[in-house]
Amino acid sequence: MGVSDNTRGLLLAMVSSLFIGTSFIFKKKGLLRAAAGGTRAGVGGYTYLLEPLWWAGMISMIFGEIANFVAYIYAPAVLVTPLGALSIIVSAVLAHFLLKEPLRQMGILGIISCIVGSVVIVVHAPQEPTPSSVQEVWDLASQPAFLIYVAASVSLVLLLIVYLEPLYGQTNILVYLGICSILGAITVMSVKAVGIAIKLTLEGINQFGSTETWFFLSVAVFCLITQLNYLNKALDTFNAAIVSPIHYVMFTTLTIIASSIMFKDWSGQNASSITSEVCGFITVLSGTIILHMTREEEASSPPTGTIVWYDGDSSKALEGAHFISLHSSDYFELVSGDK
Repeated sequence: MGVSDNTRGLLLAMVSSLFIGTSFIFKKKGLLRAAAGGTRAGVGGYTYLLEPLWWAGMISMIFGEIANFVAYIYAPAVLVTPLGALSIIVSAVLAHFLLKEPLRQMGILGIISCIVGSVVIVVHAPQEPTPSSVQEVWDLASQPAFLIYVAASVSLVLLLIVYLEPLYGQTNILVYLGICSILGAITVMSVKAVGIAIKLTLEGINQFGSTETWFFLSVAVFCLITQLNYLNKALDTFNAAIVSPIHYVMFTTLTIIASSIMFKDWSGQNASSITSEVCGFITVLSGTIILHMTREEEASSPPTGTIVWYDGDSSKALEGAHFISLHSSDYFELVSGDK
């Protein structure tokens, strides 16, 4: 008995989440080591490119994204997207044991609330129709409602990058992750189009002679590169155990909204499904608030305007090394890592 396309998609999505969840930790450790010997990524540094651990995380993420990309070819987004919750569990557990990042009971409750709320939204979301060609996807993407959504998304991303990032990027996690998540939803739409093109081409119906296919591919690549840059900044500035769930919640919610607008599925839902989605969204918001309330600043992210010396070798930064900070008020303060 053959394996169904949906089963293939689900298995690939699970493997993808394992690789991506692990990549958060490798990249975080690489960013910490890079920060100990150069300019932090959170303030524009790129010394992490010389760190083998960061590249290990990058390779792991590439494998995860490839598996996720192929999963979208075989299964609809409504089935693939919720399994991203597995990456939250993987990264949170590994961050606790390998990065010594605290995972409090309220933090666990927040993560569970985010996962449950996101799953409820996805489970009750309407099924997407399966386009039979890239041209059909292009027609859906050219609808006025989706064009308005894209215009609003691009405007918000520009606002976050140009105005809000310089002011609040180092203190508000929603700035960096907002950029990643908004672009992520657009990326999924483009990836589905490219996935459909690949699948149809393998079946003998060439789609790569179409201009639309290359347009969707270009959008996906641009969005992925931009997301990577701001995800690095988020990981360098905030705890990995917090970055993962909030990124997942925002990405999942925006992806469901984008898919629903593009495929016009909301009109076919009954009152029960709509109510369930609203409840799921409220649960997601509650979980996000809990995560914000329990967030702790890392010792490796000293206050703005301080000069920092390490009292040991740079590897101690990974285990909560002690720092000595010289403030403009001419006094010394001892800042300790996680205890």
